[in-house]
Amino acid sequence: MKNNIELKNGIVIFLGIGIFFLLMDFLGLADKNYLRILNAFIVLFGINETIKYNIRTDKSEYLYNLVSGFKTGVIGVFLGIVGLIIFIYIKGGETYLDKLSDTFFFGEDNNIIKYCSILFFEGIASSLIGSFTLMQYWKDVVLKPKMNK
Repeated sequence: MKNNIELKNGIVIFLGIGIFFLLMDFLGLADKNYLRILNAFIVLFGINETIKYNIRTDKSEYLYNLVSGFKTGVIGVFLGIVGLIIFIYIKGGETYLDKLSDTFFFGEDNNIIKYCSILFFEGIASSLIGSFTLMQYWKDVVLKPKMNK
């Protein structure tokens, strides 16, 4: 793979989200919606690590880092959704999904494909927004001073 830092940090995102949600399930907090927002910090951490690595290795082009961060997020989200599908089937399939979807915004007639598809597209959008936001930060902190020299 041309840039395995994206895969490495995508796996870090997957492991972070997986451990976080397993811990929430173990502690009986899986039904607390407000705790689910914390997974965004895990995704942002992985994306930020990719961008920092790229900048340290003199890959300071804005678009290159934006795409690299986005790919990292997509890898993490994709692996996370695959893990979620496996976890839902292990915990009882559609009956466990009914417990999850009751506490979320999906409505009443859910199936695993619909639930995970919605989460996947939400994760893709979050990865794009997170990559863009982090690149705005890195552009001002690191890239702008380099251009002024």
